[in-house]
Amino acid sequence: MIDTVLLDLDGTLTDPKPGITRCIAHALERMGLASPPTEELLFAIGPPLRNSFAQLLDTQDAATIEHAMVLYRERFATVGLFENEVYAGVPEMLANLQLNGYRIFLATAKPHVYATRILEHFNLHRPFEGQYGAELDGTRQDKRDLLAYLLAREQLNARTCVMIGDRSHDIHAAQANGCASIGVTWGYGSAEELSGADSYCHAPAELLSTMANLPVTSGSNIKP
Repeated sequence: MIDTVLLDLDGTLTDPKPGITRCIAHALERMGLASPPTEELLFAIGPPLRNSFAQLLDTQDAATIEHAMVLYRERFATVGLFENEVYAGVPEMLANLQLNGYRIFLATAKPHVYATRILEHFNLHRPFEGQYGAELDGTRQDKRDLLAYLLAREQLNARTCVMIGDRSHDIHAAQANGCASIGVTWGYGSAEELSGADSYCHAPAELLSTMANLPVTSGSNIKP
């Protein structure tokens, strides 16, 4: 029986499109490069940002990628993280989860120093028992590692947890750790990349009923 909810942030609780895309453009322009149109940067919302810069810069050179990260954070740390909007129905969704007795944890690839500020800024932090994210140096930016760390740190039973997010990284992390998964369709993941989820949710107001109808085999398809 599911009693614990692990929630993604970007594309699940809030829409960070303006902040993330403007900060990527800022970094590229500071490096003397033209930024792609905003719609071509949406792939970078959710996955580890270092991976996205590696793709945008067509490089695996760690120093170049870290330089881009520094330039990105020049703007993001003060302006970009608040160029963000809470999805309609999310505050009510969190309140209902709490009212129904679920334990709630944040699990985001975004550095936790930014994630906690975002939740507090939008007054979403109170229902969360714990908030987990990556470190600034990239430690636990892989969601599989993050979930493993969260489960161990909180001494949670993976079989009673469900990971809820909008990208394939959320689904793969749940599978790797033996958790159930729900793909939300109001974020940035396509139907194709969410195809491995145990179930799907199309609106925040539907999350409780979606959880109640999870297949009994949820979380059993563990992948390396």
